[in-house]
Amino acid sequence: MEQFERARLDSYFARIADTFAPTEKPSCFLITHLLPERPSFVRAVGTGTRLRAVLPKPKSIDPAARREIEKTTQCDTLSRELFEDAAAAVDYVESRAAGEDVVLCDVGGYFAPILNALCDNFSGRILGVVEDTENGHKRYAERDKLPCPVVSVARSPLKDPEDFLVGQSVVFSTEALMRSRGDILHGRAALVIGFGKLGSSIARLLHAKGVQVTVHDVDPVRRTQALSQGFTVARDRDAALHGAGLVLCATGAVSLRGEDFSSLRNGAYVATVTSSEDELDLAALPDVYQRTPNGEHVTRYQTTGHYFYLLNGGNAVNFLHGASVGPFIFLVQAEILAGVRMLTRGDLGHGMHEVDADDRASIAATWLNYYNR
Repeated sequence: MEQFERARLDSYFARIADTFAPTEKPSCFLITHLLPERPSFVRAVGTGTRLRAVLPKPKSIDPAARREIEKTTQCDTLSRELFEDAAAAVDYVESRAAGEDVVLCDVGGYFAPILNALCDNFSGRILGVVEDTENGHKRYAERDKLPCPVVSVARSPLKDPEDFLVGQSVVFSTEALMRSRGDILHGRAALVIGFGKLGSSIARLLHAKGVQVTVHDVDPVRRTQALSQGFTVARDRDAALHGAGLVLCATGAVSLRGEDFSSLRNGAYVATVTSSEDELDLAALPDVYQRTPNGEHVTRYQTTGHYFYLLNGGNAVNFLHGASVGPFIFLVQAEILAGVRMLTRGDLGHGMHEVDADDRASIAATWLNYYNR
C-alpha cells in the first residue's frame, strides 16, 4: 500500500472511530485476518476499546502486518481448540482482562462453543459478540439460547460488495493454480456447492468465463434461485460430483465428507472458500489415498484407479494471492466498530442483532467521501 493510500485509510478510520466512540471503553479480544491493510482497522478498534489481544486467523497472516501490530498490542495464537475447552478459554480471557467489561470481535464463530461458560464464569462481564461471517452467524444463531447479545454484520448490505469480490478472488486463485499445472477452466464442467453470497458470485463469474456450472445447495429456496439465474441445479449430488472437473465448496459447513471423495472424477480439482476443517472432512478420507505435492499449493490424492487434486490444502484459495477486495472491506470493518458501540450501551437483549440502518447509512456516506473519487 502506497504512503498516501495508508494516510487516507488512517484518516477514514479516525473519522469512523470518532463517530462510533463508546461512552465507556470496554476491553476487546479481536479475531481478524491480518492482511497488509489490516493495521489501520486494528488501531481503530484500539481507539474505541482497550484492546487486550489480537488473534490472527492462522492461514491469513501477513508477517509485516503482524510485526506492526505487535509493537503496541499482544498477538496470541488462534485455534479452534483454544475455545473448545471451557475452562481453558475462561482462564485465557482471565489472563488478559480479569474483572473487566469485554467485547468479543469474532470471524467464524470461534467463541460460540464456550460463550455460556465465559458469561457464567468470567470474573468480569461479557458485553457481547460482534460476528463478521455467515459461517459464524450460523454458529451463534443455531444455539438454543444465547447468554449475551450477538451483533452480526454477516448479512449487512454493506457486506454485499465484499462477498461479490471475494467470489471473484476465489475464481482468480483457483484458475491461477490450475494454470500452474498447465490446465485451464474452459472445457472443465464445474460444481459449486453452496449458493449463498459467495457461491452465487463464484457461479456467475465461472459462467462469464464460459464454464458450464452446476449448483448444489441443501436449501430448496437457493436451488430455485440458482435455476432462475440460468444454472443447472443438481438433482443427484453424487452424479454431479462425478461429472465435475472442478468442485468449489462454499457452504461454511462440511461440503465433502470422507465417502464423497470417491465420487470425484479422475483429475478433478477441489477448492474451498474457508478453512479446511470447516468445509472438508479430510480426516475421514480413506487411508488408501496417497498424498503427493504436485506443484506449489496443489496436492494430488491417489489410490488405485482414482485421483484428484486439492488446492491449498483445502483452505481458502484466495488467501494465496492476498484475498484483496479493495476498499470495500473498510465498510464492513466500520460496521464492526458500530457493533462494538451498540454492545457498550448495554440496552440489547440476549440474542441476534444487526447494526441500525442509520449507522449503516452514516458509514456509507463517510466511505464515499473518502473512496468515491
